[in-house]
Amino acid sequence: MNSQVLKSKVKISFLGLVVMLFGFGLTMNAAEYVVDKTASKVKWEAKKVTGKHDGSISFANGSITGTGNNISAGTFVIDMKSMTNDDVTDAGMKAKLMGHLASDDFFSIEKFPESKMVIKKVTAVAGDEFKFLVDLTIKGITNPVEFNAKVTATGDKLAAEGVITVNRTLYGIKYGSGSFFQGLGDKVIYDDFTLAFSVVAQKK
Repeated sequence: MNSQVLKSKVKISFLGLVVMLFGFGLTMNAAEYVVDKTASKVKWEAKKVTGKHDGSISFANGSITGTGNNISAGTFVIDMKSMTNDDVTDAGMKAKLMGHLASDDFFSIEKFPESKMVIKKVTAVAGDEFKFLVDLTIKGITNPVEFNAKVTATGDKLAAEGVITVNRTLYGIKYGSGSFFQGLGDKVIYDDFTLAFSVVAQKK
């Protein structure tokens, strides 16, 4: 066998071994974190022509896999029945609003008591900022969503915060949408709503 060919094969084999061992090391060093439901918060905000509504919603459970602040995987489940409203002060009006949001016009909460987000890809942006590609499931419908978040690791804790913009019509929520109905005037509800999240997870 030609000595150059032999050297080339040895070099390729060696590089392959290094890559394999390096990848194995990364896998071994990756840790799993469990979302602290008490310390983690999600604030929702939806706007309409005449104003806006906002409130909170809680995690049912969640887990994150990562090395330091480099997240490689994660799944988060939202308890839709935990949704609250913060801006309406009248008890009757608040109950009416929440009943409407729970109905089939919006989130069909009795049929779909949970929403889910699964991390598909994470790309470093700069410093502690990362770009996330996730699959977001609402009302049994899944769509890809992108957003940026700041991720920090301190001791046995991992924290992430950012804002997700969601187009509700992609999940079959078209009530009051000017994109689908004409002549709504000042009753138009904008298609996008936001989820501002602050997640704290504890290493297992």
